[in-house]
This record gives sequence, C-alpha cells and structure tokens, in this order.
Amino acid sequence: MSLLEKIQDPEDLKDLSLEELEALAEEIRQVIIETVSKTGGHIASSLGVVELTLAVHRVFDSPRDRIVWDVGHQSYAHKLITGRRDRFHTLRQYGGLSGFPKRSESAHDTFDVGHSSNSISAGLGMAEGLHHAGKKRKVVAIIGDGSMTAGISFEGLNQAGALDRDLIVILNDNEMSISPNVGALSAYLNRIMTGQWVNRAREEIKSFLADLPGLGKPMYKFMRQAEESLKGMMVPGILFEELGLKYFGPIDGHRLEHLIKTLENVKRLSGPILVHVVTQKGRGYPPAENLPSKFHGIGKFDIETGKTRPRDHQTYTEVFSKTLIKLAHEDPTIVGITAAMPSGTGLDRFEQEFPDRFYDVGIAEQHAVTFAAGMALEGLKPVVAIYSTFLQRAFDQVVTDVCMQDIPITLALDRGGIVGEDGETHQGVFDLGYLRMIPNMVLMVPKDGEELKHVLATALQTPHPAAFRYPRGTIPDEVTEFTGTPLPFGKWEILHHTGKDLVLLSVGSTVYPALDAALEAESRYGIQTTVVNARFIKPMDTDFLSSFVPDAGMVMTVEENVVMGGFGGAVLEQLAALGITPKKTYLHGLPDVFIPHGATSILREKYRLDKQGILATIVEKMGLKQPRRKRAKSRVTPIHATATGGKGS
Repeated sequence: MSLLEKIQDPEDLKDLSLEELEALAEEIRQVIIETVSKTGGHIASSLGVVELTLAVHRVFDSPRDRIVWDVGHQSYAHKLITGRRDRFHTLRQYGGLSGFPKRSESAHDTFDVGHSSNSISAGLGMAEGLHHAGKKRKVVAIIGDGSMTAGISFEGLNQAGALDRDLIVILNDNEMSISPNVGALSAYLNRIMTGQWVNRAREEIKSFLADLPGLGKPMYKFMRQAEESLKGMMVPGILFEELGLKYFGPIDGHRLEHLIKTLENVKRLSGPILVHVVTQKGRGYPPAENLPSKFHGIGKFDIETGKTRPRDHQTYTEVFSKTLIKLAHEDPTIVGITAAMPSGTGLDRFEQEFPDRFYDVGIAEQHAVTFAAGMALEGLKPVVAIYSTFLQRAFDQVVTDVCMQDIPITLALDRGGIVGEDGETHQGVFDLGYLRMIPNMVLMVPKDGEELKHVLATALQTPHPAAFRYPRGTIPDEVTEFTGTPLPFGKWEILHHTGKDLVLLSVGSTVYPALDAALEAESRYGIQTTVVNARFIKPMDTDFLSSFVPDAGMVMTVEENVVMGGFGGAVLEQLAALGITPKKTYLHGLPDVFIPHGATSILREKYRLDKQGILATIVEKMGLKQPRRKRAKSRVTPIHATATGGKGS
C-alpha cells in the first residue's frame, strides 16, 4: 500500500516522519500529473504547492481550523489528502469532483472559490465570526499566483491589521525564480524570529519600557525602528508590517522541515500574520517547470512529451487575436489590455507585434476597464480582452466609468456561454443580462469565426461603448483572411426563410444548432420556419420584429445564457415597446441555476441547447404530434455571414 492510500484524513499526516512526508509529496505529484493528463486542469500551480499543502495540514487541524484556498486551482493536493483520493480520477468531469474547493464536497473546503483574491476577506470574516462565538480557532488564507494584484486583497489586509484577529495569510509567491534571500540564513532567521521566546521577549520588553517614565516610549519606538530597518535590509515585509501584520519570510516552500517548523511557531502567535512562501510552478514535472503559463490551465496531454492534442480547427480566441493584430497594423491608435490573461485571451500574440501598445494590468479587472476609459478619452481605441465571468468583477466601472460617460472602449468577452470543466465560477452565462441593461452599451454576439472578425471591426468603429462575447473552443467554419468589415448596424441576418409558422431567433453558439433543428422540423413535420442570426442584442433589429412577428405562429428565442434577464427577455421588452403582441412565444436558454462543471457537449445536451434538444423543444412547445406533409421548398437558401452581414431584414 502506498503512503497516499493510507491518508484518509489530514490527521493521518501527523504520524508520518519527515522522510515519509517527502515521499508522500512525490506520490501526490505523480497522481496529479497522471490524472490531469487525462482530465485537463490546473497543474502548474498545484504541483508547486504540494509541500506547502502537507505542511499546513500537518500543523493545523482542519476542519476545526479554517483553511481558505485563494482561486482554488492550487487545491489538488488538498483534495487528495482530505478523503477524495478515490474520486480524484473524476476531477472536472460531469458529476465528478470540482476543479476548485467546494463546500458541498468536503468539510475541509471552507469556501467555494474559482475567481481570485477573496481568501483574505473571507478568512478575516471567518476569524471575526469565530471571535464573536468565543471559539479559539486558527484561520489560514493561502493566496498566490498573482492574486495579490487585486484591490480586494489589500482591502482585506487593511482591515485585518485594524481588527487584530487571529488570521494567518500565507502568500504563495510562485514566480519562476527563488529570490536570493531564500536559503539557509533566511530559514534560520524565520525559525528564530517566529519562536515563542523571541515574541514573548518582545512583548515583555514593550511592557517594561512602557512603564519607564519619560524614556520608555521613545526607547521602544527606537528599538522597533531598528528592528524594521534590519528586516527591511533582508526581507520585503515592511508593507505588510505597516498594515499591521507580523511578517515572516520569504521561506523556501519546498523544504518541508523549515515550513513545518515556521508554521508551528506561527500557530502559537496571536493577531494577523503574513507568511511569505516561495514555490516553483510545475515543481517535479519538467514540461510544466519550463512552460508554467502553458500548464497553468491545460487540456489533456501526453505525460512523456507534455504535448496537447492538436486542434482540427482554429479557436475563436485565435481568430480574435489575428484580426485584432491585422486591424492594429492599419490603425496605430488600437491598444490591447488584459487582466493577467495574455495567453488565455490571445493578446500574447498582440504583445509580440506591438509591445508598446499592450498592457497587462494583473488581476485587476476594475482597473483595466477604467484605465481603458482614460486612454479612450485621449484618442486611443482600447480593446479590453477579458473572460466573461471575470468582467463581472468590474461591473461598476463598466456602468459608471464607461457607459455613463459614453466612452468608446471595446470589451472582448472570451469564454462567453458554457465554458465546461471549470464549472460554476467560470460559466459565462450572465453577460447578456448584465451588459444589455446599461445605457449607451452596444452588445453583439457573432455566430462563427467569420462573423467575429466583422463584429470586432464594428465595435472599433462604433462611437459608443461596445461589447461582444464569443465562446471557448473551435470555430464552426474556416477563416483564412483576418480583415473585418463593419456590419450593418443593428441589423440581424436571415439564414433561412420558408414561412412564419415558427420564427426562430438565435444568438452565438446556438445559431447553427437552431438552424439545423428548424430544417429537421420542416422535414419531419412540414412546418414553415424563419431562422435568424440575431447578432445584435443591443440595439435590436426593430424593422425585422415589426415585419415578421405580428403574423408569426410562434416566436422562439434561443441563447446560451440564463433566460432571466437575457436575450429572450430583451426581445419581449422590445416587442412591448413596439406595441406588438406575438401569438405565442417561448424563451429557450439556461435555467435560473448555477451551471455545474462538465464537458460542454454534455452540458449543452443536458440543457437542450444542441440540435436535438432545440428540435425537441420546438416539437413540444408547438405541439407537433404527427408529421403533416413534406417540407415546403425554401424560398431563401440558408446563407452564412458575409463581410456586409449577409441578408439583412
């Protein structure tokens, strides 16, 4: 039996020797590598925190002590030693383990996470709650991977220093190199400085000096200044000390003996503490060590080579990137902005072409949006490429700093719609709702790669804030030229028209499945349909609605977005404003729930957003019992988008 098989609970770690813990770390790394090669996932960061995970669980008593993981993609080792080893092979699979901490999975997961930088605030809240309940517990917030660049991290630290509760923040500094002051001397100093006798002596000296008339307080202040000066020469902790936290570090995050000793000493201390730990991303797996960005989040890969499976088609991200670069060559005012996701959004290629026109602001989405607004006011054309769910963090900035002032920036929302295995925190299924309601916003959704080019060009020439979303994954068409042409503004595209028994309005990734479903319905049931690519969510094509809806048998909208507040609701609102009452309507999309993790194909089937699901919905909602006649001959051949937008209404 392997060491890992013996670990059913973190308590089991306390009986292991240092040598056994080190052997266990290697077993855990092997399991992570083997599993993620089959499931995909966040491997580089998880490999980097194996020793840190073991040390934290060795020293603290989870779940009695609260351990909060920031972002959560660093939690794979945590899952393996908290009773989920037997299910680890289901990682990120539909019905299996989440790729992030999840309270419903384990008592050891204290907070559901997936976005970054909230661990300090959540941990501080727990510490304050425990204080009010009179419970003596430790709260440990493990933050890293760039999460400290977000404002909420410093907001949490600021209050932590003021409240003076028992909160231990472990800053996992996982840059590629370990700074020079990480070594035997630094480790020795931290073991000494965190020892009980040093801190007890410090408090006793403070008390003694405070009682000396006249000289006590000046003398203590001098000693503190001397201590800070010494620490400032050796460690980068003055900022945290000024915020009111005791700072220890940096220490090597792969030396278990030093980690455990430091954490044991820190555990005895009271008040807010920050422990600075330096780890190496991808530790123990050379491909991930050499290419940590690639292995931050990766699909299935070959363990021997580290290579992923080649794609058959281009991705939406690639088309966006290449088109933006082409347009930027023609227009020197175009600049690219991202929030710590240059490779994920495709802006890494833009940076290579235009290094002086590219800005990575770190995990600071709020700043990214307002930064873009300021640039636009000075004549630039900022394109902010950001994941759909990450833009949620900057909602106020989109409203107040951009749309209220009608400042023309472009928001390119990658990962719009169902994302898949990353689950609830990453599903981009709210953007149509939270963006369409803002005055001055132009909102678009391309149906394929070809149309994505034209949507980007449209956004850049629009004198208003413009946003468009596109899905994760490959495009359904082929794109060879990357020059976009602005679309007819606010005009939809009729893809198929034989009649108006059913007017089917679809957007984005649902357009082609909806078209296929309508053609199948015509073939089987003899109904006549009109299928529309409603690429403009705002403004809408009111001419089309006025012409086609009044005498339509049924109007059905299809979207890969939550129905509540989404595209379908916008159609009904527009019809009401036009004074049009449709005979029958149905809004088809995602329900009022958080969408779980799983393959996109499984989720689209589950929520009836694939061809068969849309067809079944048409049959059900129209009450189509028996085939009536052969499909009527189409009066308009199904067409795809063209540079001018295809057939407008």
